[in-house]
Amino acid sequence: MTFIQNQKSSKVRYAVIGLGWIAQETVLPAFANAENSELVALFSDDLIKRHELGEKYNVPVFTYEEYEAFLRSGAADAVYIALPNHLHCEYTIKAANSGVHILCEKPMAVTEQECEEMIRACCNNNVKLMIAYRLHFDKANMQAVEIVNSGKIGEPRIFNSVFSQQVAEGNVRLEPISNGGGTVYDMGVYCINAARYLFQEEPTEVVAFCANNGEKRFEEVDEMTSAIMRFPGNKLATFTSSFGVAPVSTLQILGTKGDLRMDSAYSYQGELKQQITIDNQTQEQSYPAGDQFAAEIVYFSDCILNNQDPEPSGEEGLADVRIIRAIVASAQTAKPVKLGEFKKQTRPTSEQVIQIPASEEQPDLVHAADPSGNA
Repeated sequence: MTFIQNQKSSKVRYAVIGLGWIAQETVLPAFANAENSELVALFSDDLIKRHELGEKYNVPVFTYEEYEAFLRSGAADAVYIALPNHLHCEYTIKAANSGVHILCEKPMAVTEQECEEMIRACCNNNVKLMIAYRLHFDKANMQAVEIVNSGKIGEPRIFNSVFSQQVAEGNVRLEPISNGGGTVYDMGVYCINAARYLFQEEPTEVVAFCANNGEKRFEEVDEMTSAIMRFPGNKLATFTSSFGVAPVSTLQILGTKGDLRMDSAYSYQGELKQQITIDNQTQEQSYPAGDQFAAEIVYFSDCILNNQDPEPSGEEGLADVRIIRAIVASAQTAKPVKLGEFKKQTRPTSEQVIQIPASEEQPDLVHAADPSGNA
């Protein structure tokens, strides 16, 4: 086992842990657009992925059994964790204990306890932890925050959203809820997070219902879940996440003077479209999605290089997992679940926007497929 140790420079050196669809489709190509960041290693338990992707990106590749030895070698400054949800905690804590910074995919973990363990390990080892909420750097979503805060649509009262796709049988998203599978962990987390940054508050109570069409692929998870979140001031946020219908990605926030609607609200490809309606007058604007993954990597690297605390932090990830767990509990018991006080959050703003043009490359996937099963 050989580790290549580059001299430290103005670039943060990353190892990507996990080479599934999201890593191959978006994370690995993003390093070409992240000037302050360098891809130095890949980890997978798949021999063919290691061989082909190591060759493609010209970096050394390792098995998960070699992870801790690699971390101790000093060959990387940071890891990007793109593993299944139930492995986020274990691999974050191992990196933290070796003094390596962590950029971890969302949801942060499966339980609140895991999130708290991750935060504590990073704090104790003085390493930075950021959860990969790419939309916190997206112009369309942060412009929406600015518009709502400006009072243009009046007092925001209602949020609603639908985020759906077809997920093929055997996909990791169909793992049991105990492993962080299901629609709320995978897709509902976007809706929850958007409601929080648009209302600029934390929910006080949730109620939720699951539905299932009886297909075999949904034996261990929900086909869809609908949830209502009550926010301070009796504001209401509703969303439905689904693995069993056509792909849709919309949100709407309604105020006392008007409303704001976004289509392709959570997308990382194409255009994100925004409509603002006030007094029956509608204005429309489109924003290119750009390379959202490069943007979050650039931001996190900048935090490391300049010793700044990142937003979104581990506390941001913990807040969403608390809400997810409450939604799951409500759906299981058919009762509302009250939420206690949240730690005060630093909210994302338009000052965090990083616009990087999207890459035209469509990477060939190796032993991976998108959620619908298309390789």
